[in-house]
This record gives sequence, C-alpha cells and structure tokens, in this order.
Amino acid sequence: MARKRTPKNTTTTETPTPIQPEPEPQTAAPVATVEPEPPTPEAPEQQPSFVQRIQQQRGRAIAADPFGIAGDYEAGVRLFESRRYRQMAIKFEEKPGQEVLDRVKAAGYRWNANDYVWVHPIEPDTAMTTRIDAERLYQEVRGMIRQAKGIDSGQEVPF
Repeated sequence: MARKRTPKNTTTTETPTPIQPEPEPQTAAPVATVEPEPPTPEAPEQQPSFVQRIQQQRGRAIAADPFGIAGDYEAGVRLFESRRYRQMAIKFEEKPGQEVLDRVKAAGYRWNANDYVWVHPIEPDTAMTTRIDAERLYQEVRGMIRQAKGIDSGQEVPF
C-alpha cells in the first residue's frame, strides 16, 4: 500500500486502515439455521402447607390419603377411607361376581371410573354410621369372594 505524500513542512503520519474481507456470495441453497430451544421453566417445588409444617415440627406423621382400613390380599379386596374427599372406598383386584356387585350397589356405592374403586360419600351427620356400615359390607363382600374362590376363611390383614 502506498503512502500519500505530504508536504515537507508537516509532520503527520497516516495510519493504515485495516483490510476487511469481502462477504462471500450466497450459494443457491441457503443453510438452515437451528434456533436454540427456549429453556423450559422448572416446576416450582411445592411448599408444605401450614398444617404440614406444624406437624413436621412437632414430629407427627402425616397420614396418607386415602388410607387403608383393611385388606384381604387372597380374596383381592381392600377397604379405604379418604378424608380429603370424605368418602369410603372398596377396591377389587379383579372384577367380582355379579352377586357381589349387586350387594355393593344395594349398599349405595357408586363406581368411580377414574380410580377404579366403588365409593360411598361420608356425610358429616352420619359419618360414624357410614364407617361402621362400610366395614360390615367389606366383611360380607370378603366372605362372598372367598367362598366363590374356594378359599377357606382366614385372618384378614389390617393395614
């Protein structure tokens, strides 16, 4: 690169300008650019409720909901109570006979297709009676299933 001539009486020097490369011409097929995926927001950790924090501080165990009352694994039937949804539930491991289903329906239980259980609501004014009736129905249904399967009557396994 040639320098410019300057008159002899001035003493300035010129700094060379850097050479920038020319942009390359684009080809016929442009290259696809992949945009980075936006970061997925992490689910916030659920904080324990006030009651749960107090129970943990006092060293009390928090009961599972629904909690099991009784179960007969040989017969394949269990009895639960859900205090959150205020209902009693009977769950069968396999579909029982029609006479068992008729007895459960006659006792006022309805099929809950989401949880695959037979449920009966617990009303506040008859809560104790509903729990007692549920345990009686469980014992009756358990006996019917054991008899249908040919299992001798044995001790049930409480939870």
